[in-house]
Amino acid sequence: MSRDQKRKKPSGSIGSGHGGHGGPMGMGAPVVKAKDFKGSLKRLVHYLKPHRSKLLLVVLLAIASTVFTIVAPKVMSKAVNKLQDGYMSGKVIQEISKGQQTARIEIIKNMTDVQDEMVMSIIDSMDDAQEEAATKIIDNMATAQNKALNEVYFQTNTSKISDGKTYKEKVERTMAFIKLLDKLPETAQNSQDMDAESLGAVKNLLEIPLIKNAKSLEEKKQRTLEVIEVFKSLPEDASSGEENSFDVKSLDNVKALLVLKEFDEIEKQDEKLQALNEMLLLFKDLPEMESDNTTTQEFSAEDIDALREFVSLPIVKEIQSSKEKAETIKKVINLGSKMSSIDNAPSSPDSEVELTDEQIEGVITAIEETNGKIDFNYIGQIVLILVAMYIISSLFSLVMGLVMSGVSQNTVRDLRREVDHKFAKLPLKYFDMHPHGDMLSRVTNDVDTIASTLQQSLTQAITSVISIIGYVVMMLTISKTLTLIVIATLPFYVLATVTIAKKSQKHFAAQQAELGDLSGHVEEMYTGHKIVKVFNYERESVDKFNEVNEKLYEASWKAQFVSGIMFPLLNFVSNIGYVLISIVGGIWITKDLLKIGDMLAFIQYSKSFTMPIVQTANIANVIQSTVACAERIFEVLDEEEEVPDSADSITIENAKGDVILENVSFRYEEDTPLIENLNLQVKEGQTVAIVGPTGAGKTTLVNLLMRFYEIGGGKITVDGMDTTSIRRSSLRRVFGMVLQDTWLFNGTIKENIAYGKENATEEEILEAAKAAHVDHFVRTLPDGYETVLNEEATNISQGQKQLITIARAILADPRILILDEATSSVDTRTEVLIQKAMINLMKGRTSFVIAHRLSTVRDAQTILVMKEGSIIEMGNHEDLLEKHGFYADLYQSQFAQ
Repeated sequence: MSRDQKRKKPSGSIGSGHGGHGGPMGMGAPVVKAKDFKGSLKRLVHYLKPHRSKLLLVVLLAIASTVFTIVAPKVMSKAVNKLQDGYMSGKVIQEISKGQQTARIEIIKNMTDVQDEMVMSIIDSMDDAQEEAATKIIDNMATAQNKALNEVYFQTNTSKISDGKTYKEKVERTMAFIKLLDKLPETAQNSQDMDAESLGAVKNLLEIPLIKNAKSLEEKKQRTLEVIEVFKSLPEDASSGEENSFDVKSLDNVKALLVLKEFDEIEKQDEKLQALNEMLLLFKDLPEMESDNTTTQEFSAEDIDALREFVSLPIVKEIQSSKEKAETIKKVINLGSKMSSIDNAPSSPDSEVELTDEQIEGVITAIEETNGKIDFNYIGQIVLILVAMYIISSLFSLVMGLVMSGVSQNTVRDLRREVDHKFAKLPLKYFDMHPHGDMLSRVTNDVDTIASTLQQSLTQAITSVISIIGYVVMMLTISKTLTLIVIATLPFYVLATVTIAKKSQKHFAAQQAELGDLSGHVEEMYTGHKIVKVFNYERESVDKFNEVNEKLYEASWKAQFVSGIMFPLLNFVSNIGYVLISIVGGIWITKDLLKIGDMLAFIQYSKSFTMPIVQTANIANVIQSTVACAERIFEVLDEEEEVPDSADSITIENAKGDVILENVSFRYEEDTPLIENLNLQVKEGQTVAIVGPTGAGKTTLVNLLMRFYEIGGGKITVDGMDTTSIRRSSLRRVFGMVLQDTWLFNGTIKENIAYGKENATEEEILEAAKAAHVDHFVRTLPDGYETVLNEEATNISQGQKQLITIARAILADPRILILDEATSSVDTRTEVLIQKAMINLMKGRTSFVIAHRLSTVRDAQTILVMKEGSIIEMGNHEDLLEKHGFYADLYQSQFAQ
């Protein structure tokens, strides 16, 4: 075991430092503030300067890790949007295709009726035109006949057309007249304004039975076709009246329409569509016809073009190219709107998906990008990217934690080392004026608080600030309006946090105070358990405990209740924000102003946005407490140190042990003298007993001898050398101490004895143990000298502890001994052993024995009786008793008791 390890003191009671019980996220706990926050913070930062490069790395890692975490939801939204686009575009393609197919069927069905109606309308119109033309021809021929009767070409016995009673009779007479005209020479025909071709056409028309007299539709259609052929060769004045005039092209279109196959007779869909397209094309050039059929449809050229273009479009789902699909859907939608404006027209394609203009544009774009399919490869890549991002972020966080852990632990290691070195340089006055628990608290709790803050809170502060900025930026990229809604909830967060923190802080302060009272009471009762039993104080102790415990319960309940309101209240504010975001976002999604993936990402950002703000507020409190802890440590480091040894200070070699005090004066406080003009001369090997009441200055005198305190006046010499000119380490090596409060560290008995001399051999340790009469009891222990003493060395008795300390002093072999109440708390048998050990220890050494039990100092050559810092009596035991002074009174009073 090294000497540093041997010097390790057992832990004593440690103060609470600046920790404390806090509410949710630490809010509401009392915050200890530094007196000089800026100055202490600046000094604390100074300790981090050697680690600037590592801190820069931590900042970069924190930024990288946080950026990955922030960007991840946005990346995720791309996958969700891709999924949405693929699904929606596929759904639209299916519905549009279904609508196309349904519309085609409906159009063909409607146009079948239109075809039938148009055929009937044509037949009716041509029937009227036939009858009108025939009547006109008959009238014209009757006029021509009357004119011809006056000429020589005709026989007088020809029946007059005009005398015919019926249409049939008139036709027969007209046909007879036409035959007569055919026999006439060409000059005679010309005289009647009729050429042979015209007469043939007229004859052909009259030979066709009236359409209306046909018994079947097919017969009517056949007669109509014959009439049309005749009309094409009739002279213009003989064909019809102005209302039913037809040009050759119109007649050809009418004929084509009549000979067009009916849709019911066509089996293949493609042939039906081709026939439909031909029919619609014919519709554009049909002559106007009158019909009594009210269901006959009339279409403008634009309507017909729209219908033709619609039916000629391919079914969307059968198209391979995504761009062509998108263009086709655009046309379908545009044509659908045109077709819907046609009165009594066939229905436009029906779809279950109702889309706004914005959604249509979005769907068209989505179809161009996805071709109506969910791109699982892209989504898989996004998932892999997300996994990689989270892994990298975690690795960055891990490395950041490792680096920051090293920085924080190195920093507090340096801080502890500096405090430890400072303690070694502080005068004993500092330790006498400050509770040990407070000093230990500064070295342990306060330093641990700094380490925890550096390792956790510092990185949290960096990530929180970056997160706040990052979340705002990412939310703004999605929607400025929704971002404003989120930011609008912040004042409510701040108000709730500040209000609850202010209300709960007093309750937490009361909780800590009551906890301190309870801890103190429990410590007193358990430490003095025997006394409690002796005086039958159990009932009162329990009552007191219940009283303090009840107060702690009340304070704790209030503190936890008030602070516990924070989460529900913050959740309420958060939920209100979520509701507003969901309503606005939902409306925008329906209008295609926002995509589902972006909405999901925004909700995640808004949910995460408030946490770093609360963390930042909490970290601010932690930093306040941490700086206060640092300030407590800096107070130690700023304490005035012992006056350092001068450069020309000397060392004592082969000391004898002569000690002289000349006019020594000392005071702890300037206005309160303790020792004044003390003179004392002690020869080598003499034993000096120092007695007196508490506060007389006995221990102070010993402290002055070892330069734990510097004298205010006079001089102390050892072997004729002024102690102020001797190195402290050399001077204190001359002295050995056996204290009233035995101090043994956690280790073996052998290690505790060896503490008196560095590199002591086992033989030297055994000799010292035997001289101190400790060897026998040690060997009775199961592990002997290897027996491990616990922290307080409670596994051996008080007397055995003192014997071990005496053995340690014997091993150190000092020339001057200081024995402070060495036998004040042991039994008689052990005291005998201690006395024997003391005799061995004091043999040949100058000894200063401080004791209240005067029976232990009767053999001293010199007894100093001190009172109020001055030596009022001096001599041996017998001389002082004969003087009947203060010593005699003390002696008699002790033995009288």
